[in-house]
Amino acid sequence: MFKVTPNPPEADPESSALDKAAKRALDFYLKPDSETDPPPGQLFTVVNGIDTECLLANLSETLASADAMISDLAFELEGSRRHVALGIQQLIELGGLLANRALDKVDAR
Repeated sequence: MFKVTPNPPEADPESSALDKAAKRALDFYLKPDSETDPPPGQLFTVVNGIDTECLLANLSETLASADAMISDLAFELEGSRRHVALGIQQLIELGGLLANRALDKVDAR
């Protein structure tokens, strides 16, 4: 025997509103915020979620590298330019000391 089946009912407007709400909820929790994307002209960025200890350790290493570079440069210069380079070196060294002290205070993993 052949049984006639009706066409499926049209989607009611209430279910499409529920679908939209569900999509917004899933996007909120599963998709990253577009606001966290760096501006178009920004070349470098720090990845979200990196712990403070890692950030401070990398800062300390970066300052140590800058200190070595400016130190080499300072000893190739003479006069007031050398004094400027040595002043920059002192500021870098001070920043390194502050970063290392902050690193000492961070809880170990």
